Amino acid sequence: MTAAYEAPERARLTRGQMVLSTVFIFATAGTIHFQTPMLPEFGRTFGADATQVGWVATLTFGGFLAGNVLLTPLGDSFDKRRLILFQLAGLLVALVATAAAPTLSVLAAAGLATGVFASLSQQLIPLVAELASPSERGRAVGTLLSGLFLGILFGRVGGGLIASNFGWRWTYVISAAMLVVIAPVLIARLPSVPAKTQLAYGALMRSLVRLVRERADLRRASAIQFLLGICYGGFWTTFAQMLVSLHGLGPAGAGLIGIPGAAGILVARPAGRWMDRRGVRPVVTVGICLVIAAHLVFGFAALTMAAVILGAMLLDTGLRAAMVANQALITGTAPDTRSRSNTVFAAHVWGGNATGAFIASVAWTYGGWLGVCASGLLASLTALAAYRWMR
Repeated sequence: MTAAYEAPERARLTRGQMVLSTVFIFATAGTIHFQTPMLPEFGRTFGADATQVGWVATLTFGGFLAGNVLLTPLGDSFDKRRLILFQLAGLLVALVATAAAPTLSVLAAAGLATGVFASLSQQLIPLVAELASPSERGRAVGTLLSGLFLGILFGRVGGGLIASNFGWRWTYVISAAMLVVIAPVLIARLPSVPAKTQLAYGALMRSLVRLVRERADLRRASAIQFLLGICYGGFWTTFAQMLVSLHGLGPAGAGLIGIPGAAGILVARPAGRWMDRRGVRPVVTVGICLVIAAHLVFGFAALTMAAVILGAMLLDTGLRAAMVANQALITGTAPDTRSRSNTVFAAHVWGGNATGAFIASVAWTYGGWLGVCASGLLASLTALAAYRWMR
């Protein structure tokens, strides 16, 4: 049994802490997305083909998955502040190693470490949810997720622009410098949050299996986001290669596609309000349908850049709408397991991204861009069928 307890008095979320948390999650979110527009540059630097370079994205997303599974559950049994600062130190080392990578193998290994330690963003979400009052929790988590989505946008756009003007290595140097500037403020202002359980690590990890077995809502939300993650990871892993081969655009052009590709920022809060009024199911269903539509539109990418832009908007809007609704659902109950529930959910999200990166890299090699579109369409149609079946 879980031995849960509460501290006599807990810290309350202040406006300054909310701003600090949002800025910090923005700065960390981009670290695993800088590579998105730069994969062709990696190939040119190390003389590698698309499949070999695809392992950098696969291992980076896989590292994020590993960090979620192995580290995020500790947020229920340790002070989240200590965990966040530990992961920040590891992330700084990984970013420096990425910038200095002499071979593609070292770059992929550094990407794996970056993903593992960048999962600290999944410690921030339950921390803010814990500190916020119940009447302000939804708004606080929504604000934090907006910072996360903006960080992803910065990673794509900033990564492409910096790589085009200064070289891809400087992207990671600048990212590390941003975190070094934020670190002293974080150490001084980030509050402690008491542990929620006294379970040992082994028992804590085994409890994840029990959560999945006992909570149908968690199984359903996680399965759908895994399938949508395949679509998301597949597109963003291969689209830079597509832009080079079909439209002759380099990393700067690929980075700029991140702007319309971040349309989900605009729908995060409206999706939450719609969910409050109508429930989770309509929001998730519409989100899946938008992802399906995105892959149909992507099929015309060889003819016009408008298809790439519109498809990226539909993909991100659909994915984010479903994610907001599903994540609000799974974190709305059982406060003593909030970190572990978020672990299960996030592991499926990023497991889908890593799986999609691998599938799309192979599909690109053997089937070109239409092969990538077909793999994403199949995954999104499966998500719709599964969601209708998993009532």
